[in-house]
Amino acid sequence: MRRWFAVLTTLLTTVAVAGTAQPASAEDVSGDLAAARGVTARGILAHERALQRIADRHEGIRTSGTPGFDAAADYVERTLRAAGYTIQEQPFTVPLYRELAPAALNEVSPAAVTFHADTFVYSGSGDVTGQLVPTSNVVIPPTPQPSSASGCAVADFPLVPAGSVRIALIQRGGCGFGVKALNAQAAGYAAAVLFNEGQPGRDQPMSGTIGEPAAIPVVGALGYADGLALYQASQAAGGAVVHVTTHTLNDPHARTRNIIAETRGGDPDHVLLVHAELDALPSGPGINENGSGVATALEIARQLSRLRVPPHYKVRFAFFGAEETRAVRDPATGAIGRQGSYHYVNTVGPAELGKIFAAVHLDSIGSPNYVRYVFDGSGPAGSERIAELFTDEFARRGMVTDPHPPTSFVGGSDYGPLMNAGVPTGGLFGGAAEVKTEEQAGKYGGTAGKENDPCFHQACDTLDNVNRQALAEFGAVAWAVVKRLAAEGLPGRV
Repeated sequence: MRRWFAVLTTLLTTVAVAGTAQPASAEDVSGDLAAARGVTARGILAHERALQRIADRHEGIRTSGTPGFDAAADYVERTLRAAGYTIQEQPFTVPLYRELAPAALNEVSPAAVTFHADTFVYSGSGDVTGQLVPTSNVVIPPTPQPSSASGCAVADFPLVPAGSVRIALIQRGGCGFGVKALNAQAAGYAAAVLFNEGQPGRDQPMSGTIGEPAAIPVVGALGYADGLALYQASQAAGGAVVHVTTHTLNDPHARTRNIIAETRGGDPDHVLLVHAELDALPSGPGINENGSGVATALEIARQLSRLRVPPHYKVRFAFFGAEETRAVRDPATGAIGRQGSYHYVNTVGPAELGKIFAAVHLDSIGSPNYVRYVFDGSGPAGSERIAELFTDEFARRGMVTDPHPPTSFVGGSDYGPLMNAGVPTGGLFGGAAEVKTEEQAGKYGGTAGKENDPCFHQACDTLDNVNRQALAEFGAVAWAVVKRLAAEGLPGRV
């Protein structure tokens, strides 16, 4: 088998094929693709540019259920078909959230004060004026260590008198934002305002997601100082009246899809799955997170076909929709989000999943202040071998890696449902909102004390946010490992 792999590697890296098919639209793909041999940063960037153009034409977003996602999915399908793949679509519905206009938060009395406020993802839409009422268990001043559990129980909210309008003031801590917001709703409050807890590192403006649709407006991004000001106003004689507005869309039945393609050749009973999430949050175009993973998987697929050397084992590519959709709770696991991969696992069934001997996940591999994270092999049996292949390939190129991603490898992305189904899983990750340490800066370069991706889930996650050197390193290693797995399989599995 290793002799066969050596022949395959030689052919893949030396054979040029004339007349290689190109994607249908010249506007979609840069001429860089024609020049790329194997998976290179140049080839990956051609797809990244296409995703950026698509986002630019669709209000800056590629969220599942929107025209921006549909255009990105169409681009992936055209590129795969031009490379000779047959496409299988898996359509499904998913709740869609969009913010249609910015939130507003104003203190009406005892003073007229305007606060900056962001809408929490999955907030309801509304225009509410009412008395501001803190939960009964805010911790002011904050303790040295986080201790607040404000709003973590419905009983934390004072009763709302019949016929009155109350707006909840809730402090961060103790449970998720969604728990707090939905408890406020259950307690009869007409809106909710969240503020940061107050310790160093937890005192600046912050926002987030509720995780599932709410019926009431939910706003945040308040630092501790603004939260304290509102709290103090609420304690004055007569209390405080505030005005909250949000403008959102929550469509529970938006349509989206997964895109599946596989090599023509290769043993169909032993499948290598390469996958990435195709959608992005409505907060931005997601060109690094996870356009970089999509672009790399797409370029691997294109190059396998372009060089016309069939793998020994079948390689399947999956581009999942709705990974960033956090509005539905999976009935089997209780996890929220990752709807595309759940749909895939539930659709293909145990027999087909049993044929997948390894799954490779590519995530945020163009992070501007990147770290070479290799998922640590803590998944189902065989996952540790996938991690070794990635680590060994980096080492062969003289590059160190970090085997302990900050995002615990326990199902936090679209690999989660595959892991739960017993599929050996591994992958590469360039980092997201984690702060690079001095040690990591010494290993990988970049800037200590700065996030791996300062534009994670933000509007600035554009093509300018992508690190070309990271794409080159991760892309080359992913290409080498996918080829090796396709040729040799995975010990213990095939």
